[in-house]
Parts: sequence; C-alpha cells; structure tokens
Amino acid sequence: MAGVCKGCGGGDALPFQFKMAFQPIVAINEQRIWGYEALVRGPNGESAHSVLSQLTEDQLYRFDQAARVMAIETAGRLFKDRQARLSINFMPNAVYEPQACIQKSLAAAHRSNFPPSNLMFEFTENERMTDPAHVEKIVHAYRRLGFMTALDDFGAGYAGLGLLARLQPDLIKVDMELLRDIHLSRPKQVIVAGIVSMARELQIKVLAEGVESEAEITVLRAAGIGLFQGYYFSKPGFMTLPEVPGYSSASSALAG
Repeated sequence: MAGVCKGCGGGDALPFQFKMAFQPIVAINEQRIWGYEALVRGPNGESAHSVLSQLTEDQLYRFDQAARVMAIETAGRLFKDRQARLSINFMPNAVYEPQACIQKSLAAAHRSNFPPSNLMFEFTENERMTDPAHVEKIVHAYRRLGFMTALDDFGAGYAGLGLLARLQPDLIKVDMELLRDIHLSRPKQVIVAGIVSMARELQIKVLAEGVESEAEITVLRAAGIGLFQGYYFSKPGFMTLPEVPGYSSASSALAG
C-alpha cells in the first residue's frame, strides 16, 4: 500500500485561489472530441500567469496536488462522455515519490466517479529537468497505474530527442512554433514528417497543438497527424467544456 507523501500532503491552504479552463483535443479523422486539457486560471478567469506568478518555492508541491485534484473533481462534474481523456499538466520536479504523490489524485477520481484510466499527465517544464532519472521513474510508475503520459512542447527547448528516447511517453505534443504556418515552410514540413514517422515506429501518438488555420491542418493531416488542439477548433472554456461544431461529444456547463 502506498504511503503518504510528506512533501505534498497536508499543510496550510494556499494563500490564493484558482479555477480551471478546459480546451478540447479532437480526433479529426473520427470527428469526435478525444479529450480535454485542464488549464489553470484565476478565480474569475484570469490568465495562468496571474496564478503561477504568485507561487513560491515552498508552495510548489501543494499547488501541484491542489491543481490536479481541482482538475479531476471539476471534470467529474462536467464530463458526460466517460471515454474522453482528461489531460493534466504537472511539474515533474514537484513529485517526491510517484506512488505516494498520486494518491490524492486517485482519491479525487474515486470521489468524482472519474475513470482513472482516462487520465493523462503532461510534463510541462520547458526547461532542463533537474533529475531525468526521477522523471523516468514517474513515467514508469504512471504507466503501471494505467495512466497515459505526454511530453509537451516537443521540438522546443529541452523537450527533444534525448528526453523522448529516455521517457518514451504515450503521446507527444509538437510545439506550436514548429507548426505555425507550416504550409509555407518546406523545412518545417520535413521535420514534422520525420517526427510522425519516428513516433509511429515507437508507437507514440502525435498531437498538433496551437493550430490556428485550415491550411496548417491540411498539411498536418497529410503528414499523418490525427489529434489536434488549438483556437481553430475552440478556445479554452472557463469552468465549461466547449463544444466543437461537427464533433461529437456530450458537454455541459458547470452550474453555479
């Protein structure tokens, strides 16, 4: 039985409030909403920066836990489609012991009647991880628990090939800067085609994030990408699940 994480359990309440927004992830070939990414917002819909800028080092672990719990509990109230994934951003360096630190998330899923197998955890740090071996331990632990893991911002900063080879997540999210105006850039097209081919060999799903135009989507679909996220489909909905015209999914607004 997993123990209690001394770093992220208990403690004083955070001195600021926050809520969640949700942005759809679509499976374009099936014309359905594959899942939603949970995004931190201020209590009245303010930007994520307005929340994260208030964090201090000693609040990091409590915030990571509180954000996960709020995302799961809110999704439990909003999600009608129990096949949809919930993608949660987290900071790998804010996890002491994976098996212990995940217990509050599992308890939140149980309370909310949310299937734990539909949780996906995104590594969000676009800077060098202080202990890659520890991050690898987290990925393996989450895989054993049945969660999906995703490497965000692939192709930017430190989220590159070395990290991919070491972690082998279930999904990679190609950085939006590599996708922006890809229809106008032959080098970008070649690089993305290479990423898709490599991911296929490793049995890793590829998601194009931050897409904004039909021209971008046309090129990315031709390259073999089937999962998309971006303003072209929908902006994040504050405490709601936005609908995407033409895509099947049951969604609702959170009353109150």
